[in-house]
Amino acid sequence: MDETKALSLTEYYNFANLSGKSYYLIQDIDQVNFATLDLNLLRVLDAVFHEGSTVKAANSLAMSQSAVSGALSRLRHALGDPLFVRQGNRLVATDYAAGIETGLREELERLETLLAPPATFDPQTAEGTFRIAASDFFAELLMPPLADLLQKSAPSLRAQLVDLVPNDYVASLEQRKADIALIPDLELPDWVNREPLFHSPFHVIARKSNPGIEGLTDGTQMPMETFCALHHVLFSPEGNLAAMGDAALARVGKRRQVAVTVPVFSGVCRAVSESDLIALVPAQLAKKVAKAFGLHVFKPPMKIEPALIIGVWHKRSENAPMASWMRSQVFKLMKGLDSGS
Repeated sequence: MDETKALSLTEYYNFANLSGKSYYLIQDIDQVNFATLDLNLLRVLDAVFHEGSTVKAANSLAMSQSAVSGALSRLRHALGDPLFVRQGNRLVATDYAAGIETGLREELERLETLLAPPATFDPQTAEGTFRIAASDFFAELLMPPLADLLQKSAPSLRAQLVDLVPNDYVASLEQRKADIALIPDLELPDWVNREPLFHSPFHVIARKSNPGIEGLTDGTQMPMETFCALHHVLFSPEGNLAAMGDAALARVGKRRQVAVTVPVFSGVCRAVSESDLIALVPAQLAKKVAKAFGLHVFKPPMKIEPALIIGVWHKRSENAPMASWMRSQVFKLMKGLDSGS
């Protein structure tokens, strides 16, 4: 290999272990002289990509803004591209910069894993952030027990619940930079690992003062005539007017009346508690919120196959110590929901 295109093992090691970040490996080596490029500058580039501004990047790196700007200037010269252009009060990546971001980050994460020395993971002393992409169902069913667990077992670890990417839940691993996504079972690309977690049946919720359920006993099956006569709130982040319940009704030649769609389960429960609408929601959620929202819970009048909820994550994170430990904690909590359905 040409000496101007070679990195020493020490340079590679330092490059792959800059404060636990992910960094860029320049693929077009015919135009970049690695022997003279300060690879620590790529730490700055990664931070600007992640934070979207030089001020925030400087704060995250414990650097001055002028030092960050200077590093970007040197990178622009070395790479022959502006990298970012200012649009109003934010920085927008150039086509070249946007084109290399994901691929280079993946290559360097693999390099970091390859070169990192063996280490034991101690949750009591570990620091970091773990991002979970999921619906707000998990704000009720996962985050409270997870918060308690982390406070007791891993006080310096943070867990963040973020929205799923609409219409493409698996994309949440990239677009939301999520460590895991909790989603209904579906066909997955080959770069994703999966773990079955729990089955989620559906129950019907209605406020206790709803005149349409007069005479019905909490916990029993709601009659089909009542279910179809009352208007419904539908959970749909994408604004769809039909879901699994409608397919189940169609199989028996029935249909319901959807009056409102809401993108979050908390909004569905709130709408039902303050109106004469009803809703189909996961059984675990219905049980959790019934008392707080003043709801009766019924079994649906038609057969609906329980949804299998799975956890998915990028294969590149399979052996990362913190991610592996956090996955195991989240999955253990979620698998316990099967017995409570």
